[in-house]
Amino acid sequence: MAAPFETRLFINGQYVAAKSSERLKIYNPTDDSLVTDDVHVAGQEDVDAAVAAARAAFPAWAATPAGERAAILYKFADLIEANTEAIGALNTMCSGQIKLMTSRFEPKLGARYLRYYAGWCDKLLGEVNPSSDGIMSIITHEPLGVCAAICPFNAPLQTICIKTAPALAAGNTVILKSSEKTPLSALLVARLAKEAGFPNGVFNVISGAGSTGALLASHMDINKVSFTGSSATGRKIAQMAAQSNLKRVQLELGGKSPAIIFPDADLAVAVEWCIRGFTTISGQACITTSRLYVHKSIREQFLAALKEGLKQVEAALGDPSKDNVLFGPLVDKIQFERVKAFLESGKQEATLAYGGEQVGTQGCFIRPTIFVDSKPDAKIYKQEIFGPVTVVNDFEDEDEVIGRANDTEFGLSGAVFSQDINRALRVASRIHSGTVCVNCSMQNQVEVPFGGVKSSGWGRENGKNGIMAYTEPKTTFIRL
Repeated sequence: MAAPFETRLFINGQYVAAKSSERLKIYNPTDDSLVTDDVHVAGQEDVDAAVAAARAAFPAWAATPAGERAAILYKFADLIEANTEAIGALNTMCSGQIKLMTSRFEPKLGARYLRYYAGWCDKLLGEVNPSSDGIMSIITHEPLGVCAAICPFNAPLQTICIKTAPALAAGNTVILKSSEKTPLSALLVARLAKEAGFPNGVFNVISGAGSTGALLASHMDINKVSFTGSSATGRKIAQMAAQSNLKRVQLELGGKSPAIIFPDADLAVAVEWCIRGFTTISGQACITTSRLYVHKSIREQFLAALKEGLKQVEAALGDPSKDNVLFGPLVDKIQFERVKAFLESGKQEATLAYGGEQVGTQGCFIRPTIFVDSKPDAKIYKQEIFGPVTVVNDFEDEDEVIGRANDTEFGLSGAVFSQDINRALRVASRIHSGTVCVNCSMQNQVEVPFGGVKSSGWGRENGKNGIMAYTEPKTTFIRL
């Protein structure tokens, strides 16, 4: 019997079998059951076919009136919302993310991205520079061409929309590669793109692991690659892009975000947001607040409240397809074993204060975990874990804690908790990261730039920055 979902590639407006014989296996991390062993993997011939289709479709799509492009994007958003349950079920089955996230939050946010950038289609205005010595200049913003989007497993639908919406709105054609851990929802979204009215070749979806991503990053006829994932892989993509056709590169990479809790913070607010900050998606988020710095005077009070909060999180642990479950498993056995290794090293490098072990013998469940008083060079303190683990250390001096917060290779996000707005803004201005949250955490909004500094990435997604990153400014000089 045919599977109730598509596993083939989507190229030039239709599902096609991969030329490659390689197939991906997907297991449900809730119970280790096999979801499918037949996800087609795009090899060189398949990538070439997708690029050829996108290249052929580019001139007509770039010339399509802005209002028509916008109408298709608006319809695409409507179709995403109309299929939230189907999309969410596939993502929960593949990734173990809770239903509230996959069937409620993510589809709604994805549709919002599509509608936001649909509104930008007719607003990519040019400029005119006054004449100088009889020469006037006109600046226009042109689409780049064929753009590749390589998406992560932790926000599969959201990142599809974050990357493809501005690219398509600006007049580019796209080749989307989903994570090898969550390929099924992207293949469903491909059908919805077709129904929305995108011409053949404008929206292509391929599946595969790192080797397929490498084919995109190194392809000589792709104009841009946008990647969300680990810093290590991001570096490889940047190298391959430079060594091929020097294509444009956008990278949203790892993080090790600090949260600083001052003694005048609203304790309940700080605890709530810090818990969200390392348990949402079971800690598998780039903006996880995985380093907590608590003022020494409130340390014990904060820790006690943090532990009580985690008891409530654990009470809602279970099968992520159930409506009442709020904490699910890690995405797969690879990530599960990786986090377990961090837990073991953490027990040698710090003091375990809560959790620190797997739950049961089936699935990929890890208890939310707190370590305290880590060594300065501890792996759990310095490296991105991508699991429900945080490290709590205390501080007394503002300058000292800012230095410790910035002592990391990453710079994606950070948080400050204080009811003194002057102090909060002063400290926020000194945290070296792409975003800083005051009295909250894990913020990423459609309308404003998002991205990191240092090893957390290049460029910005979202807002005006997001769409301008898919255009090339062109200056035309006119002799008067």
